[in-house]
Amino acid sequence: MLTVTTVNVNGLRAAAKKGFVEWLADTAADAVCLQEVRAEAHQLPDEVRAPEGWHTVHAPAEAKGRAGVALYTRREPDQVRIGFGSSEFDASGRYAEADLPGVTVASLYLPSGEAGTDKQDEKMRFMGEFLPYLSELRARAAKDGREVLVCGDWNIAHQEADLKNWKGNRKNSGFLPEEREWLSRVFDEAEYVDVVRALHPDEEGPYSWWSYRGRAFDHDTGWRIDLIVSSPDLARRAVKAYVEKASSHVERWSDHTPVTAVFDL
Repeated sequence: MLTVTTVNVNGLRAAAKKGFVEWLADTAADAVCLQEVRAEAHQLPDEVRAPEGWHTVHAPAEAKGRAGVALYTRREPDQVRIGFGSSEFDASGRYAEADLPGVTVASLYLPSGEAGTDKQDEKMRFMGEFLPYLSELRARAAKDGREVLVCGDWNIAHQEADLKNWKGNRKNSGFLPEEREWLSRVFDEAEYVDVVRALHPDEEGPYSWWSYRGRAFDHDTGWRIDLIVSSPDLARRAVKAYVEKASSHVERWSDHTPVTAVFDL
């Protein structure tokens, strides 16, 4: 079995003080993909930077205190790559991948964007460069007899079932038509599979992010933007996928929750 979890930690140093360390000690995951780490490795306490029993890959952003992704794996990776060959984005702490036996696991933090601003332009540029890379990655992995998992905060709700208030967000970044069309291309053209949706085709959510504003968490007014996306053969071997939602607002250590998938290899 292979168990993989992805979670946007909303600042790893803060999350470590609120429950991440305990969660990591208890998880059964073989690989954990983190996003929005917002710290360089030397700024993290030892039990977070290099916890016992884990091999870690840290890809901080060149801009201090922003973005940042990490990978924690039980087995030492055969190879690690930071970025995807982009002159604009490789130093932005948004992508890292590790080769494990038979599978490449990647942690992605796609820009959040903001409709009508430069941030949205940046998001669209990232998406424009990243889609061809996803196709290339899958082709390269298939040639080597490997599967692919791209896990992370994709910052796009693909379908109406992926956010509670979809009618009120049709003009907001994360649910814009062009973003949703791009994600459709990831699934249709690049031939990846949204593992959670494949296992829960008729379910609203399960949501993975709730705003800290108001009582979004209490009312489950969330978004499903943290995705585990895989090559088709691996997706067919997924036996379980779920979100690890905290039982109460005060027990949260991030505004996102871990999303986990289990594969029968």
